[in-house]
Amino acid sequence: MAVCAGGVPAASAQTAELLTLRQAVQMALGQNPDHAIAKADLDAAKIASKSARLALAPQVNFSEAFTRGNDPVYAFGTLLRQQRFSQSNFELNSLNKPNPLDNFTTRFSGQWQAFDSFRTQRQIASADHMRNAAVELLNRSDQQIAFRVVSAYEGVLLAAKELEVTKHQVETAQALLDASKSRVSAGLAVDSDQLLATANMAERKQDELQAQGDLDTAWAGLEQAVGSQFPADKRTLSPLTERKYDFPALDEAVSEAFKSRTDRKSLAEQAAAQKSGLHAAQSSLGPTVSLFGSWEADRQAFAGSGGNNWMAGAEIRLDILPLVKREQIASARVALERTQAAQASADNEIRMEVTRAWIAHRSAAQRLEVARAAVDAANESLRIVKNRYDAGLVVITELLRAEDAQRRSTAGYWQAVSANTLTWADLQFAIGTLDPMHEELP
Repeated sequence: MAVCAGGVPAASAQTAELLTLRQAVQMALGQNPDHAIAKADLDAAKIASKSARLALAPQVNFSEAFTRGNDPVYAFGTLLRQQRFSQSNFELNSLNKPNPLDNFTTRFSGQWQAFDSFRTQRQIASADHMRNAAVELLNRSDQQIAFRVVSAYEGVLLAAKELEVTKHQVETAQALLDASKSRVSAGLAVDSDQLLATANMAERKQDELQAQGDLDTAWAGLEQAVGSQFPADKRTLSPLTERKYDFPALDEAVSEAFKSRTDRKSLAEQAAAQKSGLHAAQSSLGPTVSLFGSWEADRQAFAGSGGNNWMAGAEIRLDILPLVKREQIASARVALERTQAAQASADNEIRMEVTRAWIAHRSAAQRLEVARAAVDAANESLRIVKNRYDAGLVVITELLRAEDAQRRSTAGYWQAVSANTLTWADLQFAIGTLDPMHEELP
């Protein structure tokens, strides 16, 4: 039977669409802002990777300009470019005081860095590693979102089960109150029995109100984890059930974490990026070779005829006093050392996280076995005491004590069931194998 977690009538629960944990995770990955942030970081890293490659492409420019003036040098050069220079232009008055000239210039120019001591190639490698690091961080973000949804989903299931238990306890308390009234009226019990049953009924009602508040709070937590609100007719979840999980030995779990943790892979990619960045900074000390060229057309009118010319060349450049570049190399080396230290620190943290989660899950599985046995014992004890109370062999306080023990054992059992699932999910998250669409997700 599905858990109608939120006060929806049972008839509506049978027709309402069931929200499974896997569906809740899918919704979170599509709507949770943390996923959108990690996705934006990945998109930015992809753009940076593409931008780094553009340094290998030539630069081509186009310009259209208009100038007018009577500067002697300008006038002399313009006449030459327009191919309108004549013998009369050598007259001294024409050279010293030329008439204003118009010039429309159409120009294409280009540059290409043919060789830069492999600096660009190493910058491209660094950008690619950062893109790969962003991919791994997105995967880890999705795992974190999935874990939060699992925790919130299980929180709703546990709260719904606790509300169900308290409702049953209210019904039991009401039955006991009715029975005590009948026994007092029949002279089989004293008034104090009825008073104790009334107090017990009030306490159980308070428990029910508290459980309802806890359920509403749990739903708010699930809505936050998913990133969406659920209307009342959609608050139907798969029931809280006992599950058995297989998990590896501790050493195997730690070893698997070192291979599977995507945040660890991201740090490795960042270290590789820093190493490529250091090599790129060192390459800046080497020579660069550039090619350049241009073609230009000059004319007196925009649509008129004129002259054209072209020019091409090559340049080799070497920085003979690279003081700033050497500081940049030192900075890149420090960044690499810091990332490598972060890797070592992350390994220690991962080992501790896996160990803690592994021990917690082992303890949860053991507590579940104990809780199961405690429920059986408490149920049997309550049955015996109730029979003895009905027969007048024990007072009502003994019955209330047995009911309280049964209530605590039942609540402890469902808490152990929930903890077993939560600690399993926590262990998978610590290992790095918590697939958002994992087949073992309920």
